[in-house]
Amino acid sequence: MAIMADGRRQRLPPPRQEGESMYLPKHFEVSSVETLHDLMRACPLATVVTLSTDGLNANHIPFLLSREPAPFGTLRGHIARSNPMLSDLVQNVEALAVFQGPDSYITPSWYPSKEEHGKVVPTWNYVVVHAYGSFRVVDDAAWLRDLVAALTTQQEAPFSKRWSISDAPHEFIDQRLGAIVGIEMVITKLIGKWKVSQNQPVENQVGVVQGLRALGESGALEMACLIEKLYDK
Repeated sequence: MAIMADGRRQRLPPPRQEGESMYLPKHFEVSSVETLHDLMRACPLATVVTLSTDGLNANHIPFLLSREPAPFGTLRGHIARSNPMLSDLVQNVEALAVFQGPDSYITPSWYPSKEEHGKVVPTWNYVVVHAYGSFRVVDDAAWLRDLVAALTTQQEAPFSKRWSISDAPHEFIDQRLGAIVGIEMVITKLIGKWKVSQNQPVENQVGVVQGLRALGESGALEMACLIEKLYDK
C-alpha cells in the first residue's frame, strides 16, 4: 500500500517476477511459435529498442525471419552505416524487436451488455509479438546481397510486376550495399499478446465484430476475423 501526495492510499501492483517483460494476462497470451512467426512475417517492420550510453533508442527495421535455430529462429535485416544504432549493438547486450499486428479501438456502444447494465468501458484491441536477443553486425557484401534479394522477394510477392535487384545496374546496387551493414538476432525469447476481446462474453464479442465490420477499414476487418475465431471454436 502506498500513500499518495493527497493522502489517499493506493494498492501497489505485485512485484515484477524475474523474466517478465510485458503485462500479459493469461487469457491474452499466445505461445504457439508458428502463430507468432506468421504475424512476424505478415508484419515484418519491427520497432527495435536498443540501449545506448544516452538511454533507450528505437529504430524501425523490416526483417527476414528464419525458423532456425529452434525454438524461436533468427531475424536478419540491415541498417545504414551512418545509423547511431550501430554503436548500441554490443555483443551479449539484449535488444527488443516489437512486431505490431492489427489493432482497433473498441467502443462499449458495441456491447449488448451496455443496454443491460451499463457497466462497460472502452478498450483497445491489438496483436503484438516481442522478440528478444542480442544483435551481431554482419559487414559482408555477399551476405548483404543475399539478404536484400530475399527481403525484396518477400515484399514484392503480392505484386503482379515484381522488382528484383537484378533490374538495377550492378554497380548501382554495389554502391547502395556499401552504405549499409547487416544485423542478425538469434531470438532467445518470444512473447505473443493477442488482446482480442477474450475477456468479453460471446454476445459482446459478436457485437464488436459487427461494429468492426461496419467500419469497413482493413485493420478493423482483420481484428473482426481474429475475434470471430474465438466463438467459432
